[in-house]
Amino acid sequence: MYAVIKTGGKQYRVAANDVIRIERLPGEAGDTITFEEVLFVGEGDDVKVGAPFIKGATVTGELVEQARGKKVHIFKKRRRKHYQRSAGHRQDLSVVRITDIAASGGKKSASKAKKEEAAPAGEASSEA
Repeated sequence: MYAVIKTGGKQYRVAANDVIRIERLPGEAGDTITFEEVLFVGEGDDVKVGAPFIKGATVTGELVEQARGKKVHIFKKRRRKHYQRSAGHRQDLSVVRITDIAASGGKKSASKAKKEEAAPAGEASSEA
């Protein structure tokens, strides 16, 4: 099973036991994080697509560590004008291990809904 979640203004495709590096989230190593902005959940041919999110679907993860990304060097120069500016940036990141994907919520497919409606009716007639 896999899902597409939204966090930090970006979208990530995740599956159970994946380790992802995302924008910094508050918390310490070992904390549990729940992502409720789930855009898509899929398992084989069974897929659920949100509009924009799937109601009730959650992705749970464990915060492994707070880290920093690679340094990005910024260099500006104007030729022949003796103008140079140099700067650097390191993004704060959170490393998260995905532990669970709960796809509850969203609309059921038509075939599953019919089977569930038929089952309770059959049980009632056998008990009488």
